Amino acid sequence: MMPHHCGPAMTSRLTVTGQGEARIAPDMATIQLGVTSQADSAAEAMRQNASQQSAVIEALKGAGIADTDIQTSGLNLNPMMDYGENRAPSVTGYQASNMVAVRVSEMGSLGEVLDAIVAAGANQIDGITFGRKDGKDAEDEARRAAVADARHKAEILAEAAGVSLGQVLVIGDTQMSGGPRPMMRMAADAAPMAESIPVEAGELSVNAVVQIEYALNGGQQDCRPHKGKGKKGGKHGKDAEDADGSTAPADQDAVEAPEKDSN
Repeated sequence: MMPHHCGPAMTSRLTVTGQGEARIAPDMATIQLGVTSQADSAAEAMRQNASQQSAVIEALKGAGIADTDIQTSGLNLNPMMDYGENRAPSVTGYQASNMVAVRVSEMGSLGEVLDAIVAAGANQIDGITFGRKDGKDAEDEARRAAVADARHKAEILAEAAGVSLGQVLVIGDTQMSGGPRPMMRMAADAAPMAESIPVEAGELSVNAVVQIEYALNGGQQDCRPHKGKGKKGGKHGKDAEDADGSTAPADQDAVEAPEKDSN
């Protein structure tokens, strides 16, 4: 029977994924707004639209919005078609629209900004998104929470398996992601508001995911059969055992061939 030799314990590894979240209040908003105009001709639709949109932009600046925080996001001109029965479609007029993205850095003035643009002639608001000027602190908090979550999972699994956690071998950070943001969509009549439009910013959710690989202590030892060396026999001794377990004869006596008779 071959002897067994137990070497150092085999290195075992455990890979876990951790998730973390941080919630913060937004400190900025981006509004998609604009003007839609209709007229009998394309030129008239564009002229009216340009006049109304200019008034809206002036209202934005008057509300404290900087030029760098206003950016055109869409400009469209389309015919308005009449699809009647039993006759060919006909053009009844033209519709022009001009949309801008507006960044509002002072959350306290958001309602007043909305009032100002509607009063100036904006009749399309396609949405409001909320964000942070600098979310690094929240991202770091989410990462710490994700690492702690991964460590907790690893400790539970290691304890259940009867081993202990070793050092961190590999750690990976996935891309940060934000949670759902409050949205608002409305079509407004160009009329003064009795009070500011209510807007609830809520909270932002910043999420992080990490993957960590740990070494495990207390794994099984590497015990594999060890093939021993056989004893060498004498010149007329017993057969010796080869390294692969087979037997081969020991040294054999040399046998001289008889000389041929010259006669």
